[in-house]
Amino acid sequence: MFSLPCNIHTMAQKLSATAKTAKAVRDKKAAMTGDRKDKKAENQRLRRAKLEGLTKKYSASYARRWLKLHDYDHKCRCWKSIKANRGNDGEGTKLEGKK
Repeated sequence: MFSLPCNIHTMAQKLSATAKTAKAVRDKKAAMTGDRKDKKAENQRLRRAKLEGLTKKYSASYARRWLKLHDYDHKCRCWKSIKANRGNDGEGTKLEGKK
């Protein structure tokens, strides 16, 4: 069977120190916008509520494991696997944010 060597540490962007600092500043600025803060707060509330609901129905270890494998999708307002929640359901993110 053929498999590609995949190491997360070697797949990082290769940036100069200046570019890395500038990217960190841009990323922090984007993460602190009002919209992103609202989504983070909503996600935190929903994850806590979901954990509580799953713990009542199943074991606590199952609930934690389930939450590790799922994300809340703000577009469809539902829980999706992390894999399905990335890349706009197979559409990619190239056009995301453009009108």
